[in-house]
Amino acid sequence: MDTSGVTGTLDTLIIGGGQAGLTLGHYLKEQNRTFRILDANSRTGDSWRQRWDSLRVFTPAKFDGLPGVPFPGDPLNFPTKDDIAGYLEGYAAQLDLPVSRGVRVERLWRDADRFVAASNGHRWEAHNVVVATGSTQTPKVPGFAADLAPAVVQFHSSHYRNVLQLQDGPVLVVGLGNSGAEIAREVSRTHVTYVAGKPTAELPVKHGRVAARFAFPVVRIVGLHVLTLGTPIGRRLLPAMKAHAEPLIRTKTKHLAAAGVQRVPRVTGVQSGLPVLEDGTRLDVANVIWCTGFKDDFSWMDPALLDDGALPRQWRGVALDTPGLFFLGQRFLYAEASDTLPGIGRDARYLAAKIPAPVSRGSAVAAT
Repeated sequence: MDTSGVTGTLDTLIIGGGQAGLTLGHYLKEQNRTFRILDANSRTGDSWRQRWDSLRVFTPAKFDGLPGVPFPGDPLNFPTKDDIAGYLEGYAAQLDLPVSRGVRVERLWRDADRFVAASNGHRWEAHNVVVATGSTQTPKVPGFAADLAPAVVQFHSSHYRNVLQLQDGPVLVVGLGNSGAEIAREVSRTHVTYVAGKPTAELPVKHGRVAARFAFPVVRIVGLHVLTLGTPIGRRLLPAMKAHAEPLIRTKTKHLAAAGVQRVPRVTGVQSGLPVLEDGTRLDVANVIWCTGFKDDFSWMDPALLDDGALPRQWRGVALDTPGLFFLGQRFLYAEASDTLPGIGRDARYLAAKIPAPVSRGSAVAAT
């Protein structure tokens, strides 16, 4: 664990060292603020490195750069997950951001006029704290997954890397969002593949360089400036969008059909160790990949800082009932694009302007 070895009370503590925390760090450094970023990973960018091997982002490189450092290379290329990870690592190094790595915060609470974060016997104190842990914190898997036979290989999409993890025999991919569609298409090259679920919608243009040049600038404007909590249409649509998966962007249902992927009804339970579909069919498969999304996990935060375990009342990441508490990188925090590389800069810039002025200009930057 890197705790930097310097004691004192910080102006601002940022919990989360992904794109959200790093971007906010950029703006705070511009203001000469005293802050530290705590990253649970041992290496900046690991949250991207740990995703499946063939993953590419949906947005072209020209929209993937964070404030202050453009994304390198072909602006119309769609970077791999390792490209993103390397960029984030270089971003933190180039801007010389104060990041403590290998620090997973176990508790966060308020003590009088300051916040206290604890991890593995270490403490950090700060006048302000920003929770920038993102929106993909804890995998969601139905409770009946535990009833699958031990012989069935199963894991959540967050643990999928490549087809070498699968055993011989058919694969059931549960969930037809973008992750489910991309993974199902990949595993269909080596395994008989079923996918359970139906997409919310599909992007009505072909994904690729032409879309990157002409369609994605429009999509970006809509995601950043139209579908926000500051517009009537955004206030009407965003709550409904939270309950549904994003539209299929690169891999569409026609691509799955062409690859021989078989669509089946949703999974409702387990019988005799095998998944059971909505129509009562018991599907004889050897592998199950749960592409069922993620849920927020704020269990490490003092309940007094939350709203019944969930995000408290806030506006654009500013907690309304707890001065000094902020959130960043959450899905739909303010806009449809709030948790994306193209959208994080606007939210981070707003928060940096809202964090109260430093109590003092001391030199303390780390933990005890």
